[in-house]
Amino acid sequence: MTRFTVLVAAPQSHSSVHTAALRAAAEVATRAGVTSTPEIIDLAALGQDLLAEAADSVTEALEQVRRSDVLLVASPQVHGTYTGLLKVFLDRLPELGLGHTVAVPLAVVDDLRNSHGIEEDLRILLADLGAWVAEPGLILASDETHSPESVVRAWADVAAPGLRQAVSVAA
Repeated sequence: MTRFTVLVAAPQSHSSVHTAALRAAAEVATRAGVTSTPEIIDLAALGQDLLAEAADSVTEALEQVRRSDVLLVASPQVHGTYTGLLKVFLDRLPELGLGHTVAVPLAVVDDLRNSHGIEEDLRILLADLGAWVAEPGLILASDETHSPESVVRAWADVAAPGLRQAVSVAA
């Protein structure tokens, strides 16, 4: 069975980014032929444990991410790029810690005209950790997060063939 994880890196737990990530995950699963229900890691819920040297909650989350065949990473744009929460968390992975993972970057931006940087930054970050990264990454405007289905479907039309092939190899 394909292990699917959704990693939400919004500063607030259960944010609109969280909601959009779950809806995007449903479309990714359908298009890529993933039948397992995704497990959710909400980094905001880990709170100060992210900065502790050894915290069981963070260790478990890292192991879940490392074991994932498919990893959807959702971050709002903060100061032009992904959140510090995501950076702090992923810095704990070893080199090539996502070596067998298919990663789907999802960026939520206030202004689509300024979205290129975060999408590229997320792809590079995930690729540097060894993941096969879906291209293009998925970008949503903040006002699309409550009902992202049409944007996600349009994105999936482009990304689905590569995703399906990559998931079949990774699983």
